[in-house]
Amino acid sequence: MILLGIDPGIADLGFGVVEKDKNNNLRHIAHGSIKTPAGTPFPERLWCLYIELIKIIDKYKPSAVAIEELFFSKNVKTAMTVSQARGVALLALQSRKVIIKEFKPNQIKQAVTAYGGANKAQVQKMVKMILNLKEIPKPDDAADALAMAITLSALPNIWLKA
Repeated sequence: MILLGIDPGIADLGFGVVEKDKNNNLRHIAHGSIKTPAGTPFPERLWCLYIELIKIIDKYKPSAVAIEELFFSKNVKTAMTVSQARGVALLALQSRKVIIKEFKPNQIKQAVTAYGGANKAQVQKMVKMILNLKEIPKPDDAADALAMAITLSALPNIWLKA
């Protein structure tokens, strides 16, 4: 079963792909980020995210996708742009009829580190360990997306199938 994690953002949208086998073992497949250049008109940046995410979905054909729920932000402008990027990601996923699961940041931290208040470095170290990687995945958005895919893998298979 192929699982995709998405960390929404307008400058960098992180993605992480893992495979869960019948014995519930995880294997790293890919990770990275979709970057959109600052200064590019906002609608073009959203379009770029959509097109590139469609390519990722079509390439890896995930059974299910985890995406982070937005949390309250003091910076309203940032929250608005991230929410729009998240909306584009949800649209791309829905257009491909992928099962979508949404997680709060503390749920992801709990699933990956066993502590809902873990910091970013703790989550990244656990992602490296769980997936048996040589180094912490870069960029940070991709490591966060892998953490989401790991969180998704903890759900019973019945919830990950159409």
